[in-house]
Amino acid sequence: MSESAQVGAQVAIIMGSQSDWETMKNAAAVLEKLGVAHECRIVSAHRTPDRLVDFAKTAHTAGFKVVIAGAGGAAHLPGMVASMTHLPVLGVPVESKALKGMDSLLSIVQMPGGIPVGTLAIGAPGATNAGILAASILATTDTALAQRLIAFRQAQTDAVAERPQ
Repeated sequence: MSESAQVGAQVAIIMGSQSDWETMKNAAAVLEKLGVAHECRIVSAHRTPDRLVDFAKTAHTAGFKVVIAGAGGAAHLPGMVASMTHLPVLGVPVESKALKGMDSLLSIVQMPGGIPVGTLAIGAPGATNAGILAASILATTDTALAQRLIAFRQAQTDAVAERPQ
C-alpha cells in the first residue's frame, strides 16, 4: 500500500488486510482524480480490534467526514465502524476466493436496523463507486468539489462513443 496520510484528509479508506489494497486502491485513485484528500489504513476487525475501536471512536475528531471500509470474508469491519461513529460508512465487499465476494456482500449489506452501512458492489467497481460516492457526499457542502465532480462525470459521458469504432 503506497498511500500515506494526506494533510486535511476528509475520507478514511480502511481495510482489513494488506491484500485488500488491490481492491481498495480504486477508491483512492478516484479520490485522487477528484482532488479529495484521503488517508489509507489497515484496521482489522478480527486481528486488530483495539485499533478498530480507537479508529472508529476518533475518526470524526481526526477530521474525517466519510469512511470507506473494505472487507472480505466475514466482512465485519464496515459494520463495526458504523456501530461506533456517526460518520457515513461506505462498505466495499472484497472478493473472496471461497465465495467470490458474496459472503462479504451479504455480511456488509445485512446490517441491523439503526446501524446503516452504504454497501457498494463487490470488488474494484464497488471501490471505485465508493470513492465517487464519498466525493458526492462531500460535494454537498463544497462547491469547488461539486464542480470537479460534475466535470468528472461529464468526461465519463464524453468517453462513451455513439457507435463502435
